[in-house]
Amino acid sequence: MTEAAATEIATETTHATAIQNAPAKETPKEKELKRQIVSFQFFKAMPEWRRLPAEERAAHKRAVAAVLERWNQADRMLTLTYSTVGTRSECDLMLWRICTTVDDLNQMTAELMATPMGGYLETAFSYLAMTKRSQYLIGHEHEGQADSRGFLRPGRQKYIFVYPFWKTRAWYLLPKDERQRLMTEHIRVGHLYPRVKLNTTYSFGLDDQEFVVAFETNYPEDFLDLVEQLRGTEISAYTLKDYPIFTCVRMTAQEMLDRVG
Repeated sequence: MTEAAATEIATETTHATAIQNAPAKETPKEKELKRQIVSFQFFKAMPEWRRLPAEERAAHKRAVAAVLERWNQADRMLTLTYSTVGTRSECDLMLWRICTTVDDLNQMTAELMATPMGGYLETAFSYLAMTKRSQYLIGHEHEGQADSRGFLRPGRQKYIFVYPFWKTRAWYLLPKDERQRLMTEHIRVGHLYPRVKLNTTYSFGLDDQEFVVAFETNYPEDFLDLVEQLRGTEISAYTLKDYPIFTCVRMTAQEMLDRVG
């Protein structure tokens, strides 16, 4: 075989391998239905950071804010920032991030932790989930609710209440009609509180919990009354665990960082 022929064969083989390994192009419908990666990550600032000079802390905060701003891209990742100062002793701030690939989430977090302030941040809690269409008939829903559309569109509410959630194994063994009956009652109670928007995301196989639920509202009292009333529904007997619960206050990245110290 001549050298030219060998080169041609090698080139064709490389080209064929590249085609085989290349990601398949998405159809418009597949792009429309692409599910989202959802992360709720809670950080605690070490006491040593608060003892640094004010000028140094200010520079640290600017570096973190720059990373958050750079990654807050409409076509790649949505990053919402919340303070938990005064509402949970184990953490000071929360990032709610919505994207379409785990890689982006991984890279963004790596850049955040590589900042000078990142060396003083500990991850107190982290919950990973995805959007998914609900298998139950939901009925009336809030705009942007993921249960029917398979994607999240966060609102502009001031507060969000987040917690991981597990159901008992007995729940999954119930006939589907029975599960729908119990869910219908659960949904009916939820509709009594229209000022509370529910975002349900799914974690099966991605993280320890089965679901992560996030309730957005401007009225904390509505959420308190909703949760109390849900305790009296029949379906609550199938809840295995639904804590810890986080009360988070939405604000700009700079405001969130200033609340830390």
